[in-house]
Amino acid sequence: MSTKGYILAINPGSTSTKLSIFKDEHCVITSNLTHSSDEIKKFDKIYDQKDMRTALILQWLQEENIALEDLIAVVGRGGLLRPMPGGTYSITPKMLEDLKIGYQAQHASNLGGVIAHEIAKRVNIPALIVDPVAVDEILDVARISGLPEIQRRSLVHALNIKAVTRRVCTKLNMEFENSSFVVAHIGGGISVSPIKNGRILDVNNANEEGPFSPERTGGLPVGDLAKLAFSGEYTLPQLKKKLTGEGGLVAYLNTNDGRIVDKMIEDGDAKAELIFKAMAYQIAKEIGAMATVLSGKIDAIILTGGVAYNKRMTTWISEMVSFIAPVELVPGEDEMLALAQGALRIVNGEEKAKIYEEETK
Repeated sequence: MSTKGYILAINPGSTSTKLSIFKDEHCVITSNLTHSSDEIKKFDKIYDQKDMRTALILQWLQEENIALEDLIAVVGRGGLLRPMPGGTYSITPKMLEDLKIGYQAQHASNLGGVIAHEIAKRVNIPALIVDPVAVDEILDVARISGLPEIQRRSLVHALNIKAVTRRVCTKLNMEFENSSFVVAHIGGGISVSPIKNGRILDVNNANEEGPFSPERTGGLPVGDLAKLAFSGEYTLPQLKKKLTGEGGLVAYLNTNDGRIVDKMIEDGDAKAELIFKAMAYQIAKEIGAMATVLSGKIDAIILTGGVAYNKRMTTWISEMVSFIAPVELVPGEDEMLALAQGALRIVNGEEKAKIYEEETK
């Protein structure tokens, strides 16, 4: 364990920046800096927000009486980088360039590594990212879509999935590198992954495939989707928003909040019960499909993410999949702790930080 100094974890969202100060694995200070829509609109590109957000973080550190010299590392949420193996990475020039341009897409998480580097370089300490959504460890056979022009991609809730897998391994007295799980991250998007010896072998791209979620349609019948696309009713941006942001529970029930759906069911709303049960059904079916990747040899099935707090949902899923393996509930997505733990493994010498240029094409 480290004996001195703090780790600063930074997780930028579209209108907020989550910050936490860790001493080892203990969070001693946390905050969520909010940014008004008017403030964000001043910037043409997400990267242009770098200086504004950095200044606010430095001001926050000063207010909390944390000197930069008190830090031993700064770790940021990884962004939409090139496909890459999981792990903790040093922030390097090529990574910074890809974060700046948004290699796979523009997203506020791209600022995590950029700001971590800006702060860490002031006191010459490690600047790191951990398991970004661009983690790609899937099998070559899993990339084949059925149409040569389209390849299945890995965009996955890797940070939380790997963190909770490590946590369950500790609970079960197992080694992360010698384990086998199916993990379902159930949040605004849903990722279901088979993990063997710490590697994510497959995943439904949560924006395009798999179960529908609180805000996303998941996989759809392709013929009907093609008809919808050429119906003339939608532009491409409008249709993409309908699929990711206005689909799933929102489309059927006008809410993305499982607690509200629970209340609707308790009040006798048969439609709400059907739709919520359909979501559980699709998640369970995806877990079953991913279990085949591991030939059914699974230590446990892990349900995690914000919706895993919903007892009705997890009960329905567990009833369908517990014949495959025991079900472990790890609700929520403690991203800040996961970032700190990834940084700690480097600071404590348990792992060596990976180099982006060496791990990507």
